Formats: sequence, structure tokens, C-alpha cells
Amino acid sequence: MRFKDWATRVLLISLMFMALIIVLLIGRATKLQNNPTISDTSNTSNPQVTAWSHYPQAELQSAKEPEKKSQDVIKSPVKTNKPVARYVTTQAFAQYRPNYQVVAVNPTNYGERYAQDVNGLPLTNQPIIVLHETGYSASSAINFFQVAHDDESVQASYHALIKLDGTVVYLVPPDKRAFGAANSVFDSPDGVETVKTNPNLPPSVNNFAYHVSLETPPDGYDASSQQSHSGYTEAQYNSLAWLIAQSQVPDDRITTHKLVDRSSKKVDPINFDGNKFLDLLNTYRQVRPIYRVSK
Repeated sequence: MRFKDWATRVLLISLMFMALIIVLLIGRATKLQNNPTISDTSNTSNPQVTAWSHYPQAELQSAKEPEKKSQDVIKSPVKTNKPVARYVTTQAFAQYRPNYQVVAVNPTNYGERYAQDVNGLPLTNQPIIVLHETGYSASSAINFFQVAHDDESVQASYHALIKLDGTVVYLVPPDKRAFGAANSVFDSPDGVETVKTNPNLPPSVNNFAYHVSLETPPDGYDASSQQSHSGYTEAQYNSLAWLIAQSQVPDDRITTHKLVDRSSKKVDPINFDGNKFLDLLNTYRQVRPIYRVSK
């Protein structure tokens, strides 16, 4: 074979390889464009990408509890043919896309959910949601949660926090016990509910609570009344309702820090419009009946 013919064949083969490489690179670029990797969760408008695992699931008890029945429905007390129901999100929910962040909290500021209390009795409390406010800026609260605290009386955290602009900040995973309400009791239609998990501390609702806090407006720092507190933004109400809409926690088990507190010191969230929140919540989720045949 002459050198000229050999060189021509080598050149053609090289060109074919180069064309193949270009096609592969174009294909990969297209794939990345259609499936972007989120490198900065603080500036994305699609929270369903990573946020679902940080959500308030209906089953908020310890995952270690053996043979635990699913709580993904509103349970009927007896086996009948009457319908039970579950919440489903609406089109309005799908259209609302708040920004979000996922922020790590120091492990000293949260713990595991217990399957038994200090006396060894099994815990069967249905989950509740407790609403708070930060008292100061969102950044000050987050900074506090990220610092290690050895003193148990100082340790604190929320599961989620909603900034003034509506950004949802996921802090403690829902399967963990956030330290949001120290000395606390939930007054349910079936009686008072509280759990003592530490013999050295008062009982609290933390073991079966999902804690969500609203960032306090600047004019509300150190406020103790509605007159000196401007309330919360429309974005905060929408993001709060959007957040809670994804849970199976019924309306009558959503409460506030003020209502569960037994220290007589907590008054948050101040100037909270409960009717506005419930109207938005009912916009973002609806009850769907489920019929079961009795056995």
C-alpha cells in the first residue's frame, strides 16, 4: 500500500472518531439540560426534587417501632363500611412552587422519636403540627440550631422554617424529634396528650410533633402583642399552607406554640391569621373518601 493511500485511510478513520465523539457530547449536553443537577438549593423553584424526604409524613413516630400500622389515612375507630379519607393535593398546590433550602442542624439540637416513654409504655400518639415564629431573623435562628449545645435546657430546633419571602427551609428530617416545645401538652378531642421521654425534663409534645416556624418581621422582634407586630407575609401564608398540604395531619391537629405551652412564657406565633391559613390549606389539599369493606 502506498503511503498516500495509507495516510488517507488514517485521516478518514480519525474524522469518523471525531464525529462520533461530537455526537456523544451533544447527546450528553441535551440530557443534562433536560435533567439538571441542583447544585444550589437556595435558588431553585422546584422543591419536589429533594424536599420530599424532608416532608412531614403522616407517620411521625419512630421508624423502629415494630409492626406499626400505616397512618396515611384518617383512621376510623372501628371497623365499618363507613368511609375513611386521605388528603390529596390540588391543582393550586401543583402551581405554587416556593423556593427552598435544606440546612443541616447540629445533632445536639434534635433526637430520635421514641416508641416508648420513660416508663416503658408504648406511644401511639397521632402526629400534630405545631406552628411557631422565630422571634428574630431566620438567619439568627438557623445559626443557633447549627451550634452544638450540651445543656439540654438550651437545645432547640424546628423541622422547617419559612422566611419572609416564602422560602421554605428544611432543618430537621420529619422522622427525627425536633426540640420545638419544651414543657407542652396538646389538648385533643380525646383528652390531653404529652410524652415524657427524659426523666429530668418536663413532658412535651415533641415526640409526636412536626414543628414549623415563621420568620418574625423586623417590627415584631421582642414583641408581645399584636399592636407591635405586623404579622406575616402573603408568601409565608402560602408556603406554610403548601407545606402542610403534603401531610396527612388533619386540621384539628394543627396547633400553635402558645396553645401547647405549659410554661406560660410562649405566645407565638403572634398575630397569626388562622382563618387565612386554613382557607389556603383547603385550597392546596382536599379530602378524598376511601371506602373499606369490614372484615
